[in-house]
Amino acid sequence: MSANNATQSLGTDNIGRLLFQYSLPAIIATAASAIYNIVDRIFIGQGVGPYAISGLALTLPLMNIFAAFGAMIGVGASTMVSIYMGQKNEEDAVRTLGNAFILNIILSIVTSFFGYMFLDDILMLFGASEMTLPYAREFMEIALIGNLLIHVYLGLNHIMRASGFPQKSMYVTLTTIAINITLAPIYIFVFHWGIRGAALATLCGQIVGTIIVMHHFLHHDKPLHFAPGCFRLKGKIVTNIFLIGLPNFIMLLCASLIAALMNRSLHNYGGDFAIGAFGIINSLLNLIAMIVAGFNQGMQPIAGFNFGARQLDRVKQVFKLTLVCGSTVTILGFLSGELFPRFISSMFTTDTELIELSAQGMRIALASFAIVGIQMVTSNFFQSVGRPKIAIVLTMTRQLLFLIPSMFLLPRIGGLGLTGVWLSMPVSDALAAIATICVLIYFVKVKKIFTNYEYKLK
Repeated sequence: MSANNATQSLGTDNIGRLLFQYSLPAIIATAASAIYNIVDRIFIGQGVGPYAISGLALTLPLMNIFAAFGAMIGVGASTMVSIYMGQKNEEDAVRTLGNAFILNIILSIVTSFFGYMFLDDILMLFGASEMTLPYAREFMEIALIGNLLIHVYLGLNHIMRASGFPQKSMYVTLTTIAINITLAPIYIFVFHWGIRGAALATLCGQIVGTIIVMHHFLHHDKPLHFAPGCFRLKGKIVTNIFLIGLPNFIMLLCASLIAALMNRSLHNYGGDFAIGAFGIINSLLNLIAMIVAGFNQGMQPIAGFNFGARQLDRVKQVFKLTLVCGSTVTILGFLSGELFPRFISSMFTTDTELIELSAQGMRIALASFAIVGIQMVTSNFFQSVGRPKIAIVLTMTRQLLFLIPSMFLLPRIGGLGLTGVWLSMPVSDALAAIATICVLIYFVKVKKIFTNYEYKLK
C-alpha cells in the first residue's frame, strides 16, 4: 500500500485496527524513550551517586521549557497536516511541513541562547543547592548544545507519523534510544565522565535521529516532502500551528513551572534527597504518561483526518476507544506505584534514606493516578480536532488551578510538611478529572460535537 493510500485509509479502515496500527509504533517509541530516561537515572544513581539524581531532577523544568517549544511546533504542524490531508489539500500540508522546520530552528536558537546566558541563575531558582548545582550544570551544558537537534528531530518525527509513516517514526525513535542506552554506560562507567557522559550519549542519539528524519523529507518520492517555497513563512499556517500546538506548549510550560515549584517545596520540607525522590517518582509517572501519549498520538491522525472529512461517527469511535485504553494504562500505573514502591525506588539507588523517601512519596502521589487518563485523552482529543482553546483550559485546570494552590496550602495544614507536598498531586489529579468530565458532558450533550457537522475547525 502506498503512503497516500495509507493516509486515505484513515477514513475507511476499522477504527480499532487503525488505532492499533498508529498507536503501537508511538507507544513503543514513547515508552522506550521513557524507559531510556529511567535507565539513564539508574546509571547515574548507581554510577555517580544520589546527589546526581537530585541534580538531574533539577534539570527537568528547564528541559520541559525547551521541549514545550518543540512540542508546540511538532504537534501543531502534525495536526494540521492530518486535517489538510483529510481535506485533500496537499499544497498547505507541504507548506506546513516547511514552516514547521523553520520555526523549530528559530525557536531552538533563541531558547539555547537564553539558556546559556542564565543557566546557573535558572537552576538556583529551580531549587539547586551547592551539592546539586554542579551536576545539573554539567548535564545542561551538553543538553543546550543538542537543543537545535532535538527541536528539528522531534518536530519532523511528529509530522512523519501523521503523514502515513508511523512505523518509520517508531524505528527512528528506537534507533536514537538504542544509541543512548549503548553509549551511556560506556561514558559513565568506562570513561568516568559522570552525568556529562549521560548527556553526551543523548546528544549522539539526537544527531542520528535528526539525520534520518531530514533524509526522509528530502526525498521527493514521499507524498509529503520539502518543496520549493515551502520554507516561506505563511501567516495563516504559522498561526494555526501555534494555536493548535499551544495546549502542548502550555502543558509542558506548566509542567516546568510545577516541577520548579515542587523542587523548591521539596527542598524546603525535605532537603536535596526529597528532590531526588521526586525524580524517581517522576520516572514512573513519565513512563505511564508516555504510554498514554502513544495512544493519543495514534488517535491524533485518525481523529484529525475524519474530522476534516466530516465523518463524525468515526471521530467518536476513536475517542471512546482511546479513552478506554488510556484509562487502563493509568490504572495499571496506579497499582504499580501503590503495590511496589520500594522495589521501584531501589532500582535507582542503594541509599536507604532516598529509597524510603521515594517509597513514601510514591504511594501518596499516585493515590488518584488511576483517573488521570480521562484528563489526558480528553484534552488531547479536543486538540486533535482543532479545538485548542478547550484543550488549553483542560490542561490548565490540573496544572495551575488545582496543583499550585494545593502545593502551597496542604504542607501548611496541620503541620503536614513534606506529606502535604506529596498530597497536592492526587488532590489536583482528582479535581482535574472531575472538571474534564463536566466539560466533556457539556460538549457532547449541548454542543453535540459528535453529531453537529457545523462544528468546524477554527
